[in-house]
Amino acid sequence: MDQSGFESLLERFAEGNVSEAERQRVESWLTFGRFTGKEYSEMELEQKAGLLAKRLPLAGSGMKLWKAVAVAAAILLVSFGVWMYGDFGKSAQLGESYANDVSPGRTGATLTLADGRKIYLADASSGELAKQAGIIIRKTDQGTLSYEIKPSDKPSTPLGAVNTLSTGNGETYSIQLPDGSIVHLNAASSLTYTANLLDMGKRSVSLQGEGYFEVAKDKEHPFIVKASGQTVEVLGTHFNINAYRDEGLVKTTLVEGSVKLSAAGMQRVLKPSEQAISSGAGLTVKVVDTEEVSAWKNNEFLFKEDDFNANMRKIARWYDVEVIYEKDAPQHFNIEGFSSRARNLSFILKMMEKTGKVHFRIEGKKVYVSK
Repeated sequence: MDQSGFESLLERFAEGNVSEAERQRVESWLTFGRFTGKEYSEMELEQKAGLLAKRLPLAGSGMKLWKAVAVAAAILLVSFGVWMYGDFGKSAQLGESYANDVSPGRTGATLTLADGRKIYLADASSGELAKQAGIIIRKTDQGTLSYEIKPSDKPSTPLGAVNTLSTGNGETYSIQLPDGSIVHLNAASSLTYTANLLDMGKRSVSLQGEGYFEVAKDKEHPFIVKASGQTVEVLGTHFNINAYRDEGLVKTTLVEGSVKLSAAGMQRVLKPSEQAISSGAGLTVKVVDTEEVSAWKNNEFLFKEDDFNANMRKIARWYDVEVIYEKDAPQHFNIEGFSSRARNLSFILKMMEKTGKVHFRIEGKKVYVSK
């Protein structure tokens, strides 16, 4: 089989459009064979690896997407004999680049305590940061925030003392709440909660922006998340809420377990892989790819269902840039691709330019979009 035939079969394999015999043939090639020929750029290989990871047998084994892509990338390297990564997931140099470039975001956030004191966590040393309401607040060695209950300690602040953890553009951070629940905050987001988390027998927090929740099970104390006019109630589960004000919609996506959602005078109980979309005037539910929705939590970009403008808003928040659309800039088209968020901005934009539908120019912290 020649190069073009092999590429065609590989693409159909990635899309799941092959016979059983063709599937076995491709898997055999990818696992044991070596197919040399056209040398792909690392950008092309990364896109192919992202698609291929979805179709390999390991993709359904519970393996995280980034690990599946790493394996798929390694398979492609064997198949095409081309070097792609020295250390998968770390930023790599791109052969062709823009005159200007922007580094990716980093781990960082600001903790605002009940007394108004602000702690910039990227600069804070690991260890105890404060005590509130019998709770010790610590920055862990892993660079996350942790609340530890110390009931023997005399509260130095009221039980209802409110804390806010907020990330700016280009920042992300994780927090472990007193009940053991973990919340991952995306860029330009904030989480507000009391130091001991409890409010009238319920665990209650408020979210602005985007957060991924891993809620510890506690049948006696339901976990409540309030975000942009909607309320989500759970006992213990994993879900993602996207409530950025500039999105216009609030999207709640269930990964595992169940949640009860109330919005716009309506209530729905979500099943895994379902996404509730609240517009303020109504509530709709659809099935989505949870890998795409939660890719940011694993420091990944996975562009699949969202349109171009939505993806550019994700990029603007992570790289802390302003996106400016020229008069001829394309609007609302779908683009598919995968990349680590550890890449410089130029890599992501070059990947999008491969579609032939869009071009970019970086000037300082501004990205100009044209056709």
